[in-house]
Amino acid sequence: MSATAHAPGSVTIIFVPQDSGASLGISFATADGVTATVESTRDSFLFLDDRPAQVAPVTGVLDRLGVTATVRLDTEVPIGCGFGVSGAATLATALAANARFDLGHDRDALVEMAHRAEVAAGTGLGDVFIQDRGGLVWDAGDGLHRATPSARIEYQSFGGITTAAVLGDAGTLDRVAEAGRTALATIEPDGALGPLFEASWAFAEQTGLPTDRVAEAVAAVREGGGTATMAMLGETVVAMGADGALAHQTELTATGATLQ
Repeated sequence: MSATAHAPGSVTIIFVPQDSGASLGISFATADGVTATVESTRDSFLFLDDRPAQVAPVTGVLDRLGVTATVRLDTEVPIGCGFGVSGAATLATALAANARFDLGHDRDALVEMAHRAEVAAGTGLGDVFIQDRGGLVWDAGDGLHRATPSARIEYQSFGGITTAAVLGDAGTLDRVAEAGRTALATIEPDGALGPLFEASWAFAEQTGLPTDRVAEAVAAVREGGGTATMAMLGETVVAMGADGALAHQTELTATGATLQ
């Protein structure tokens, strides 16, 4: 017997790292994400898109739940490219394992365990909170807020940016924090998405994180009348109104992680 859960992807477009192991910022959930199927086994095994793999926060959340299991993860978005795949995998695993083993944890406890597993592994700073809720989620320092706009999102990934490498560089963190605080003080997250993407791109440029390929793709979208920015953290461009300028598409979703 097994249990299955799906968690949406999440894209962060502005963030401010915090000493607490979380972050302030603005993110949105994507309809495409990660499905986790959990079955009871004597030892724990993990498969990622049908291949044996190691995903530290997923193993970590199993340890926190006190279970051994085989976990099969199926991804719908690029891995390591700014879609919060590790968070989605960890949250979906927590939900499915709780159901499979009838552990009785409430949803808030499972989300917190998934978050702590991500922080301990150095793979995320709060993706699971967006993936739990769905929609557009932000925290400018006064707690989490949520809106549920709908939008088609186009995207193109050129590769990954190692989260731990960015979070482990003091100079980069200082630059990101300063740019993020400035952006959060001047935008209206619950307003139109276009200006929000524009503010995000200004933030990204100030951090120095966009590569030439990202900058060129953003410029191409903007020349075509769309608006685009960089997913944090990935060498990935996300856009609205791109009219086919980028290779892939998904939807901004108001649906959070669910058992299937």
